[in-house]
Amino acid sequence: FEPGSTSKVITIAAALEEKVAQPLTELTIPNRLKRADRTFRDAEEHGVEKLTAAGVLAKSSNIGTIMLGEKVPAATMERYMRQFGLGAETGVGLPESPGILAPAGTWNGSQRYTVLFGQGLSLNTLQAAQVFATIANDGVRVPPSVVSGYTAADGTYHATPAGEPVQVVSAETARTVRQMMEGVVIEGGTAVKAAVPGYRVAGKTGTAQRAVKGGYSGYTASFIGMAPAEDPALVIAVILQDPVKGHYGGEVAAPVFSELMTYALAHRKVPPSTTKSPEIPSTWQ
Repeated sequence: FEPGSTSKVITIAAALEEKVAQPLTELTIPNRLKRADRTFRDAEEHGVEKLTAAGVLAKSSNIGTIMLGEKVPAATMERYMRQFGLGAETGVGLPESPGILAPAGTWNGSQRYTVLFGQGLSLNTLQAAQVFATIANDGVRVPPSVVSGYTAADGTYHATPAGEPVQVVSAETARTVRQMMEGVVIEGGTAVKAAVPGYRVAGKTGTAQRAVKGGYSGYTASFIGMAPAEDPALVIAVILQDPVKGHYGGEVAAPVFSELMTYALAHRKVPPSTTKSPEIPSTWQ
């Protein structure tokens, strides 16, 4: 499926890592943005907005994401996407689709920009979760496994061999992205319903048109996040295909995430957060 706005996390991480943006980078967001052969818009109509890069992520601005992502060369952006695990099977050992990620050299005029906000590429749910797990793991992608290990007949435990880790972005960039994603879940962000009482949560919504038989029908609504944001213990991905009672990720997927994460943190006995989320301005004057 096309991920939609959850993949903006990759674009933001790449921009930070390439040092073409910072959380407080100031952007003037127009109502429409013309690039190549297409005019882009945000999910909701608005006048000219003055958003920081953190605000672009918190409010999920397509236009702002393009303005940040186009500062990174297409080939470089493709490299980050592949390092995050897109375009290849996860190696988990189960039947899966590798998804679709065309080489940057073949991106047509508009695709150069649509991939920055999650359209014109596809992935599976585990790949999507893996992107956020990489950010949670200080920028290191570790190949996933379904079974952590097994106990032999003689009582000895054998752990599943760990895959080769990949340092996708620096620990500093990963921590910064986590802090920026906390703005998604607090007042003014797109997913206040993803909040978990007592814990700092970082995550991202997605609301993508649903690709069906060469066209679009319905939506893919999602929320992927982690907690506690300051020292993540768990990542949960909620992907809803063709929801019927609303279609925005922040409305239909975020509450599911909140319920699941609340249970999982309690079950794992993860201590509540003792610090507050950083206050990163979403706007500038």
